[in-house]
Amino acid sequence: MNVLFKPITLTKKTIIMKRIIGVFLIAAVGGASALGLNYVFHKNPVRADYQPLAQNVKYVNLPSPGAPEGAIDFTGAAEMTVHTVVHVKTTFEAQNTNPYLFNDPFHDFFGGGGFPPQQPQLQQASGSGVIVSSDGYIVTNNHVIDHAQKIEVTLDDKRTYEAKLVGKDPSYDIAVLKIEERKLPAIVYGNSDDMKIGQWVLAVGNPFNLTSTVTAGIISAKARNINIIDNNPQAGVNAVESFIQTDAAVNPGNSGGALVNTHGELIGINTAIASQTGSYAGYAFAVPSNLVKKVVSDLIEFGTVQRAFLGVTIRDIDSKLSKEKNIQSNIGVYVNSVNEGGSADLAGVKEGDIITHVGNASVNSVPELQEQVSRYRPGDKVTLTVKRDDKESVLSVILKNKDNNTRVVEKESMEVTRALGATFETVSDEEKSKLGIQNGLKVTKIESGKLKNAGIKEGFIITSIDKKQVNSKEELKSVLENKKGGILIEGVYSNGMRAYYAFGI
Repeated sequence: MNVLFKPITLTKKTIIMKRIIGVFLIAAVGGASALGLNYVFHKNPVRADYQPLAQNVKYVNLPSPGAPEGAIDFTGAAEMTVHTVVHVKTTFEAQNTNPYLFNDPFHDFFGGGGFPPQQPQLQQASGSGVIVSSDGYIVTNNHVIDHAQKIEVTLDDKRTYEAKLVGKDPSYDIAVLKIEERKLPAIVYGNSDDMKIGQWVLAVGNPFNLTSTVTAGIISAKARNINIIDNNPQAGVNAVESFIQTDAAVNPGNSGGALVNTHGELIGINTAIASQTGSYAGYAFAVPSNLVKKVVSDLIEFGTVQRAFLGVTIRDIDSKLSKEKNIQSNIGVYVNSVNEGGSADLAGVKEGDIITHVGNASVNSVPELQEQVSRYRPGDKVTLTVKRDDKESVLSVILKNKDNNTRVVEKESMEVTRALGATFETVSDEEKSKLGIQNGLKVTKIESGKLKNAGIKEGFIITSIDKKQVNSKEELKSVLENKKGGILIEGVYSNGMRAYYAFGI
């Protein structure tokens, strides 16, 4: 008996239903497998409310006072420093290249033609300053008070004083003022070396005459050289630029104000901005507090900065120099030349050496090296870590002043040097006896200035000025102090030749 199988005909609807059920079963099996594997490997069931990133996500508003410890809060630092920053106002005479308005060309010949000379035009400017001692010493920028005939200081509490200029140094763009008052709120110096790129800072000052203004930012770079200080060795200006760069908003009027850390400690004096318009454009620069502290101390104690020199010329190490000199590492500062008889020469530093440390501080650029050396005085001993032929050695250096000795430079001596373009030393008794003179002051070094223009050479011994004997730098300064018009200098050279020079001063 033959059994015939009757084929089963499936409808379209039945086929679709079977496919849906199949997909569902596959999905169910996959989900169950994933849960099982997670249980096996992690021994911990998956939670529907699990949010792994939630603990690392925070709001970005600045927290209010009383926020949890570790949150950013500038109120304490602002309160500590705003009372220590002052408003500095200066009065100065405008530069007038033509003393006669609509000058009459026959005025000089007939004595009176044309208009009378203009009266000096007085102008005013302003900046900021920082109280560094409770008895009235204030630090500011040299360019804030330069050429000022009158300096006025207004405290945060609106008290106003006339200030005296204690001293200034354009090489650092720092000046110190003094007001007669006691128990003033003084800022605390911080350690600018400890500050790191990315740390928060506050700029406190008087931008656009808006007194007691505080802005916040971060340190965006250190040891910046921006070539804003005119380097003029002939005038006694050997620029030191190792600025802290910040993005805290700084504008005209902030010069001389405080850059402080979040503890309210002074870590810089705001000095300059990088701008095409004269207003803030994102970058500001401050003299580091460790350098400020030393300069202020010198100006108060001596009236002038005791500047130490290594006696070398140096340059940054870049790829070109590395290839030229076969230098394996770009770390350190390259010694281009060594001055014979200078501090570095006597310590054993050689041309081609690479200086990596001054004391314990690492140096990796010319500004960093200059800043570190500038913190010392002539006569101080400092160690240099030097790499030569890929071997490091530590050398002990006794620093000297510009005149290549370790003596303290007096303010009067510095002023005379800048005025005449020369340095001097007293004449020994032996040399006086040899030349048959009773007194004299020797010109030891001569640069661009009045003496060089008059024809005086190094080694000339000044015996008198306008028939007044000269035997010391103090006497030289005294003779020249109130002198106007022409002067006559008499003296003798070491070979016995006498000479006379006349020039205007």
